[in-house]
Amino acid sequence: MTDILDGEVVDDLQINGLRIIQKASGFKFGIDAVLLSDFARDTKSKATLDLCTGCGIVPLLLSAKTRTPYICGLEIQRDICDTAKRSVALNSLEERVHITEGDLKNAAEIYGKAVFDKITCNPPYMKLGAGVRNDTDTKSAARHEILCTLEDVINAAASLLIPFGHFYMVHRPNRIADIMCCMRKYKIEPKRLRFVCPNAAKPPNLLLVEGVKGGGSDMKILPNLYVYNSDGTHTEEINKIYGFPLADATTNN
Repeated sequence: MTDILDGEVVDDLQINGLRIIQKASGFKFGIDAVLLSDFARDTKSKATLDLCTGCGIVPLLLSAKTRTPYICGLEIQRDICDTAKRSVALNSLEERVHITEGDLKNAAEIYGKAVFDKITCNPPYMKLGAGVRNDTDTKSAARHEILCTLEDVINAAASLLIPFGHFYMVHRPNRIADIMCCMRKYKIEPKRLRFVCPNAAKPPNLLLVEGVKGGGSDMKILPNLYVYNSDGTHTEEINKIYGFPLADATTNN
């Protein structure tokens, strides 16, 4: 039986009976991780890795949304990694989903080079020194580039992907120039870009990007994804992505 520690809650993911363990008052996954898993779902994969996996939400969702037989998650923070491992055990997915504690800057030493055909990442969005720091180390590391930078993430992905492997990331629109330049620097060519807006009247606050290692220079800009209708209800597309009417979904990063 999987241990649930004091201060933890078990949340129902409303898909395939999956549940996830999270801190009751700590950092929790947000809509960005859900959108990332949906954005990456259609590319077939034999081996997928989620960098900065946190509580393991993306590997868990990909286990339900894809037939990928081998899904990994890499997390540097020991306590968060332990929580993710227990969530995998709670769902009896140990033979398919594998969570590892480690630094993504050493990921090639952990897994070997060019071993994954798909990599996903919901990284820290804010440069170190930007924005308001949070009151806990866990929240700060999740939101700010304390333990890894954008370049660290893309460099790691480039070394771990097989030729023409796919890289998926969710990030902030104000970092788009950094993202595009860094992806090309490490020969991951941007192929699809989609902006996520709170509603049709507001500018985007998230972006989803797909790149292909060694791909050709042809990028498609997809239609904006809107989270809310004008009346404050969630859009049909968001409800379809989640698979049920949402109570409230926020961006945690």
